[in-house]
This record gives sequence, structure tokens and C-alpha cells, in this order.
Amino acid sequence: MLEHLGVIGVSWRQANSDALAEFALRPDAEGERLRAFAARAGLRELAYLSTCNRVELIFVRALGAAAEDLRPLAFEFLTGRTAAPGEAERRLKAWGGEGAAEHLFLVAAGLDSACLGETEVVGQVRRCMELTRSLDLAGPTLETVFDEALRVAAVVRGETALGRGRVSLAEIAVQALRERLAVQAGRVALIGVSPMTERVARALAENRTPLVFVNRTLAKAAALAEAFGGQALALDEFCAAPPAVEALLTATGAGEPVLGRAALERLAAACDPRLLIVDMAVPGDVAPALCLELGLKRLGMDEINRRAATSRDARKLEAAEAREHVDAALAELHEIFAERLYGPLFRALQQRYQRTATEGVRRLLKRELRGIGPEQEAALQTWASVLARRFAHLPCLGLRGLLHRGPEGALDAFLSELEPEFADELRHALDTPQAASERRA
Repeated sequence: MLEHLGVIGVSWRQANSDALAEFALRPDAEGERLRAFAARAGLRELAYLSTCNRVELIFVRALGAAAEDLRPLAFEFLTGRTAAPGEAERRLKAWGGEGAAEHLFLVAAGLDSACLGETEVVGQVRRCMELTRSLDLAGPTLETVFDEALRVAAVVRGETALGRGRVSLAEIAVQALRERLAVQAGRVALIGVSPMTERVARALAENRTPLVFVNRTLAKAAALAEAFGGQALALDEFCAAPPAVEALLTATGAGEPVLGRAALERLAAACDPRLLIVDMAVPGDVAPALCLELGLKRLGMDEINRRAATSRDARKLEAAEAREHVDAALAELHEIFAERLYGPLFRALQQRYQRTATEGVRRLLKRELRGIGPEQEAALQTWASVLARRFAHLPCLGLRGLLHRGPEGALDAFLSELEPEFADELRHALDTPQAASERRA
């Protein structure tokens, strides 16, 4: 059931923000390219997860497709160039089968994040699946795995110590902004309309920090200004004549710098020399080299991740409880797949037994038992229906065992679900000398 599921990607564990940016697709080309890659790689389902800390492809191979390593093909797709020998295998991680499902569960629960237990990733996983559905690249396997990943994430947030408190990369950014404002109070500019900028705006608004919302589309910036209070500016207007601010946070999905040299020079001239730029975009919205040249302090995702790592060890004990929920969900996943994917098969089998029993009773009443009363006829129909369900239950047990444990474990799974006396009877039949002789033959 899970043998066709796979994940390929790169995260903060293997690469810095610049290296991650190399693998990120441009937002305006995601849909067309993902469809083309699915067709080229022989994938029947495909999802693309891109955050400030990871770029991953979650996929389901076509039935009958060879289990080849897709990392070289994925590398070419994500970067636009052919990997050097061994480069794709070195830079991209790969997970398959149950390991792929486990990885997605850990990601959604915040257990594979630079900031252990971070909350933003849940929304990012949800939006990833929404994109997949909109592109008609979703199917029963990804729907099931993503549903369970989001369910586990909700349990971790609601029922474990890891979910308590305010844990997110946005909080680290807010802390950096507050440290700057403690030196000199003033306005903060927020560039981009994203869940990250909204979280930061909400936190800063609690302290009545004056905010300037900036976006390519002025109407979207105005909506945030109305929600949290503050000024709204179009990006072009901000770049042409930036107001004096003490700090600036940018988190767009532009895929390229949104503040060029001219805009940064104007910012440097209009603002305090201690201006702090927090760049949470991958790829970055502000070029680090330009900031260094102009003497502007820039806090990028690499530094934010390093700050997150300082609290990671302290939260590992809290993560143990969350990990137990992930393990429990993995144990249940095969049963969920059996019911969702193969439920129609089990129902069709049961219906076939029911039809056979009904037809048998009809013939019996027509040929052998003509003239019995309505009550006796109804009792006979009920008896046949119950017997049909019991007979259908046996092959369904065998099929479930085969799906859950594979050929070698199917028999044990089948016997473990039977009544003890019946199971012992079947085991005894296997242990007889005649049965052993037939198996050797």
C-alpha cells in the first residue's frame, strides 16, 4: 500500500538558505512544471512542499513502475541543470514507503524543523495539499497520508508539551525586531502578504508598534493595515521614497530580490544606521552582499535557524511525547489504507457472498421448500444472510493480513483474527505429517 510512496528533498539539515534557494521553483511556474515532471517521471500523484526551511517532492509512482532512484531527475527538475556524477544523491535526501510517510508526519508535527515544534509548518503542509488538488495531482494515497499527517500535527499541538507556548520561526523574528526597538522605538516595515508577515504583525501590534505594510498590490497591503493598524504602501512607492523605519521584515515568495541597490541606498539614507533588515524569504528578498556593502544589518534564514537551534536541545524531552503520537499514527496507517483504498474490494466480496446466499435460498424455496409460511421464509433468509457475512469475513481477513504484513506474515495475521478454537484447529491442520509432506512436495 505504501510501497509506491516516496519523498525527495533538501532541508535546513543539509543546506543553508542559499543552497535551498537553488532548489525552489518560481511560484509563477509551479503548476505547469509540476504536471510536466509528473508525466516525465511516471508519477500518478505529486505534491511540492516549499518553505523557508525545506523543498520537497512527495510522490506516488505509477502502478508497475520500477523503484528507481529519482533523485537525479528531481535534481534536474528543481535546479534546471543536470547534476554532476553523485551530486544529486549527495545533496538530496530520499525516503520511501513507510519511511516517507513517517517523514511527512514528523515535518507536519514540527519535529523535523529547525525550531522544534514550530507552528507555521502545519499551514504550509495544508497549502501544499491544496495546491496539489488544484493541479489534479492528488490521489487516494497522498490524500490519506496528508490527512493523517495533519491529524497527528493537531494532536501534537493539542495534547503534548511541545505544543504549548508560542513556538515558531516568526517568534524568533519578532524577538529580533523587539531587541532592535528596545534600542530605539519606531516604525517597522513589513514587506509581503504571507502567514509569516501576518504573525509578525499580530505580535508587534500587541505592543502598539507603528507598522508600515508594503506589497506589490496596494489593496492587499491596505487590508493588513486595516486589520492591524498602520500605513499601507505599494512596493514601487516604498522603493522610490522609503519612510524612516527602525526595522524591516520581508517574507515574499518573489523568488528574487525585491529591494535592489537603489532602494537599499535610499533606505540607508532615510533610516537610522542601526536599521535591522530581517529577511525570511527563500530565496532572499535582499541580497546579503549589498547589505554588507552598504553597512546594513541583515538577519537571514541561516541566522534565524541558528537561533532556533539554541532552544532545540532544551525541547527534545518535550518532543519525546510528540514522537509517540507519530509512532502510533504510523502503526494505524496500514489499517487506514486498507479501509480507504481496499474497502470497496471488501464490500464487493461481501456483496457477492450475500447475492450467492440470496440466490441459493430462492432456489431452495422454489424447489424443495415450497409452501412454508412467511415467518419461516423470513427466518431462512436471515440465517442465510448471517452465514454469508461470516463466510465473507474469512477471505477478508486473509486479504487484510496480506496487505498489512506481506506474503510472509499474512497467515499469522489471518489466524490472529479468528476465534481461538478455530485458529488452533487450522494450525493443527498445518502441523500434521501429511500437510508437512505436501508443503515439501
